[in-house]
Amino acid sequence: MKRMISGLLAAVTALSLLAGCGSQPSASDQVVPEPVQAGYEEGVSIRVAALKGPTAMGLVELMQQDTEADESHYQFSLYTSGNEVVPLLAKGEVDIALIPTNLAAVLYQKNEQGVQVLDVNAGNVLYVVSHDESLSALEGLKGKTIYMTGKGTSPDWTLQYLLDQSGITAEDVTIEFKAEPAEVVAALEHNPTAVGILPQPFATVAMMQDQELSLNFPLEDAWKQFSPDGNGIATGVTVVRRAFAEEHPAAVAQFIADHKKSVADAQANPSEAAQLIEQYGIVKAPIAQQVLENFDPMTAVSGEEMKTWVSGYLEMLFAAAPDAVGGKLPDEGFYYLG
Repeated sequence: MKRMISGLLAAVTALSLLAGCGSQPSASDQVVPEPVQAGYEEGVSIRVAALKGPTAMGLVELMQQDTEADESHYQFSLYTSGNEVVPLLAKGEVDIALIPTNLAAVLYQKNEQGVQVLDVNAGNVLYVVSHDESLSALEGLKGKTIYMTGKGTSPDWTLQYLLDQSGITAEDVTIEFKAEPAEVVAALEHNPTAVGILPQPFATVAMMQDQELSLNFPLEDAWKQFSPDGNGIATGVTVVRRAFAEEHPAAVAQFIADHKKSVADAQANPSEAAQLIEQYGIVKAPIAQQVLENFDPMTAVSGEEMKTWVSGYLEMLFAAAPDAVGGKLPDEGFYYLG
């Protein structure tokens, strides 16, 4: 950013001088900013925080490669809740973090626009599970008790939005929130006519624990029906502290490239990636391998495609609950486009 500001000042000065001489710059005289070149910066070790789940699953190949490299360029830390990561970003103790998309929007509003989105790291992860294998669409939730986690978080608002758009009222369903996915599974055992909504990899864990459970459909099926651009759910994003991005643009560009490669490597070698996922304490290898092979919740979409996906997702969340995104939609500065 400093280089960009200097370039702009130089351009303004040049234009002023030319104006004073009564001439205008030709197209060949105009300076076009060069794109940021990715590269590791000597003495810079990027502190990266991720949540144990799909976001961290997409990082394991990079985590392993960085550990084995002659020179480490990253410091990785894994957490169980986005609420653990946000204070670290605010205090400058973490440079890059993989957090829920709506939480990133809230942080942007409350932290004086101090973070920017680099990429989408997790797409659809929410699945409907039940003991009724015929349940195949959102309309089938009418009259059901729904068990899920995440009251007042993205899964809650996502479901509320979809129910509202589908014409399903609060009187049509009973939603009961549990503290953790294991409690959802236990509740389904006691009430076999109920429905559960679980994120991956926990939906796969539930089916392995209860062989009678069916994976009915992803909430993304319904989401895409209402999405104006046809995009699905942008569950998680990677954010960078704006100050860090301005000071180390090459290192940030390198991370984006490394993240894409890490996800691609995991997708190409699910068995190997599953072992690393267990090694880093995210989830057991057999579960991880099933999730990678059957659901592939990881991604690393950056640039304009990221902006379109995230902005559309936040617009839909904002329509359901403005507080879910910090009371207003983030402006253009929210998106890091390199």
